[in-house]
Amino acid sequence: MTNLTPGVRNVMHCDAFPGETCLGHGAGHELLPLQERVIAATPSKWRDGLVQSVSAEGWIAVDLLDAPLDGSTATVWAWNHTDRVATLPIGSPVAVHAVYHALAIGPERVNVLIALP
Repeated sequence: MTNLTPGVRNVMHCDAFPGETCLGHGAGHELLPLQERVIAATPSKWRDGLVQSVSAEGWIAVDLLDAPLDGSTATVWAWNHTDRVATLPIGSPVAVHAVYHALAIGPERVNVLIALP
């Protein structure tokens, strides 16, 4: 993802070391209690998908299952400050919240930054 606006690169900076609690409150960092509540209150906004790729830099590509009818795939790029290469295999089922920038990985909810096309 090299075509990000300059301000996004600042949001993507995290000072937490692996295993430490992230103190960042922006998209892609710690999931805030309010965000947990609003995603739980809007279950119809989840879009199911399968993990297409995961990078050590935190990028997760999700192929949405409700892709356009023309047969093309709709891929969403999400970023989280955590390296999930070892814990999120390609093909894993996930869900992207269409409103409140969150990713569901099984029972876990993760705050993500969604890259717009």
